[in-house]
Amino acid sequence: MAKESLPLSNYELWLLIARIHHDVILVRHRELSPFGIPPQQLQVLRTIQALGPDATLTNIAREIERKSDVISRQAVTMEKDGLIKRTLISPKSRLLRIELTGKGKEMLEISKESKAIDAIWSDLTDSDRLQVSLILNKMLGALKEKITS
Repeated sequence: MAKESLPLSNYELWLLIARIHHDVILVRHRELSPFGIPPQQLQVLRTIQALGPDATLTNIAREIERKSDVISRQAVTMEKDGLIKRTLISPKSRLLRIELTGKGKEMLEISKESKAIDAIWSDLTDSDRLQVSLILNKMLGALKEKITS
């Protein structure tokens, strides 16, 4: 019995996922531009909120899979913009605790709803969305195994 050929190669699927990711980020960036906050900063704000009192530069970097120095530079900018507050965990410590300010919390509230992302997903049925979720989570699990091994 002949094996059915795939309509797309693995490389073409990867390019498709990359294109979707890129275009969604562009749409989201356009949607958030009136508020002056890029999607990457929202990811940091959400992570800080989720970590609560455990929000340190190292923990944030680990959660969003970025280098600590990248998060450190981003934190300086975000503090200047009034989104976060960095405080020493103790007077003799060099370790900083990161907290959301009122403005940071406000940005999280504003960003919870996205008409652009809702529109992107609107053509998919609930069944389609479930299938996409299952497939992407399966791929993510396989990637995590490759990264950690």
